[in-house]
Amino acid sequence: MSDSLNYIRFWGVRGSYPAPFGSHMRVGGNTSCVEIRADDHILVCDGGSGIIPLGNSLMAQQDIKELMIIITHYHWDHISGLPFFVPAFVPGWKIHISAPGDIEEIKNRVSNQMVSPYFPVEVEMWMADINYVMAQDSKLEYGPFKIETFNVHHPGSTYGYRIQVHGKTIVYVSDNELSFIDRTIEERRDELDPEEWQLINAMQMEERIKALETIEDAHVFIHDAQYTPEDYNKKRGWGHSCFVDTVEFAADANVKQLYLFHVDPNYNDNKIEDLHRQSLELLHKRQSSMQCRVAREGLTVDLDSL
Repeated sequence: MSDSLNYIRFWGVRGSYPAPFGSHMRVGGNTSCVEIRADDHILVCDGGSGIIPLGNSLMAQQDIKELMIIITHYHWDHISGLPFFVPAFVPGWKIHISAPGDIEEIKNRVSNQMVSPYFPVEVEMWMADINYVMAQDSKLEYGPFKIETFNVHHPGSTYGYRIQVHGKTIVYVSDNELSFIDRTIEERRDELDPEEWQLINAMQMEERIKALETIEDAHVFIHDAQYTPEDYNKKRGWGHSCFVDTVEFAADANVKQLYLFHVDPNYNDNKIEDLHRQSLELLHKRQSSMQCRVAREGLTVDLDSL
């Protein structure tokens, strides 16, 4: 754990499925899970396989027995660790869970993966105090954390989260296709007359400006960087971004630190480090001062130093 009481720690950084391969260990193989600690409050972003080692770590301490988990969406790589999250099975723990939908939907979506014949233990075996929480007017609060939800481009209802704590802004967007609208417009180009084309372009610009405002001046931006340009061209519409789009978007929004996240499980460490080198070259050409890093399992960011 970090010596600081205020930090971000990456427990899972892969997209789609766990990749526990020797060629992937410098970056890490677990799926999405990020811990944010402020004083004695813990906020957990997503419950992918990375939440399993986080839970084991929490069981080794006695100071904190309560936390909140915010889930971006219900795809398996974001909830598959919850059935193995040890604190949920221990009396005396209190766990708040928030995700897209109303309270009943959140409860059902989380519990439905833990039913026969898919899993031997149901959520009724969770002995912790489980509290399902719905965002009110796109807002949540937990201890010192003020959280705002916003919709992103990914199949199904999917949230991004803008988190403010101790005067710092962290934006967490695990799954998002930044060029989704560009693709949709391009597919319909032949159907549009000049006036419609002008209107669509204006809407496209308005959408981009709104998206940039959501992350503008963020101290930390954790964002989907799943594909190379070549792979993205093969998988347009799958709900994930090319790392180049992610870097350009973050720099346009004057983000202070970008973390390339949700990387493709087929990419080994060497390939991801090459993508990082290309990202730094792109920022150098732009004369951007933004810091860009690969989100690595175990990496800890001191909030107080941001």
